[in-house]
Amino acid sequence: MYYFYVLRFRKNAKLYYGFSSNLKNRIRDHKSGKSDFTSRNGKFDLIFYEAYINEKDARRAERYFKTGHGREVLTEKL
Repeated sequence: MYYFYVLRFRKNAKLYYGFSSNLKNRIRDHKSGKSDFTSRNGKFDLIFYEAYINEKDARRAERYFKTGHGREVLTEKL
């Protein structure tokens, strides 16, 4: 499976949009500070994710949700 996910940081409400083939490990990497962006922004919550069978579909979702319209749709889902 492939995943598109969104993190929200507690201190500043910034959103991080990501893609991974192993969501559990990727979240663990974020928590341990292996990601530069997440290490600078502190604690976060996983607020949304979608699972895809095909990598291409997950990457397409990531690109879409990073657009203005995609962010609007995501806001409606939350």
